Amino acid sequence: MIVVVANSKGGVGKSTLAVHLAAWLHELGRSVVLADCDTQASSSEWSREAMPDVPTVRLDDPDAILDELPALAREYEFVVADGPGSNTETSRALLLRADLALFPCKASLLEARALAQATAQLRQAQDIRGGVPEGVVVLSMVGKQYRLTRDMRTAAAALQLKLADTAITLRQVYADAPGQRAVVWHMGTRARDAAQEMRALFAALLPDVRRAQKPKRRAAG
Repeated sequence: MIVVVANSKGGVGKSTLAVHLAAWLHELGRSVVLADCDTQASSSEWSREAMPDVPTVRLDDPDAILDELPALAREYEFVVADGPGSNTETSRALLLRADLALFPCKASLLEARALAQATAQLRQAQDIRGGVPEGVVVLSMVGKQYRLTRDMRTAAAALQLKLADTAITLRQVYADAPGQRAVVWHMGTRARDAAQEMRALFAALLPDVRRAQKPKRRAAG
């Protein structure tokens, strides 16, 4: 399965979402690779420091993405691709290979409207591929007292996108995590709420993912 984290705007939490999703899948025993498709290479650097056992690749060229993502998907159960904040051709290539596209978006109507470009690319990909990939908006950097408003639901519906029930709250621990070379559930009690919301988000987005069963050992003799 290829999961793409996309948005034409920077600073909306794409790398945070991608790195934590790869970590969550890895800790469930799933084989996963993180494909860093942003020229800034922030997610691959963070992932290598926080989760050295998770392989990472750099793919910031549209042709390389189109050629190599399917090969990675044959080698790993999950490919998590962190998209760029600007390059539309790279984003288009990612959506042409994705099974699921996640669009982190700040909780404002202006931010939702800014997804129009990405949504147009999504619809092109869905038209070419017969409805794939599915697109889901993940509200990011919301206030702790935020409640999903009718306006945000309406905006997501107008974009023909689903809206994840769990939002990523604006928390200092998310900003601190790359510098501490960690994901939030490895940052102690102060990150407990962040860890719970991340895991709840991923469990809802990928409800069929379960912890991999370890092979049973044969009894001696």
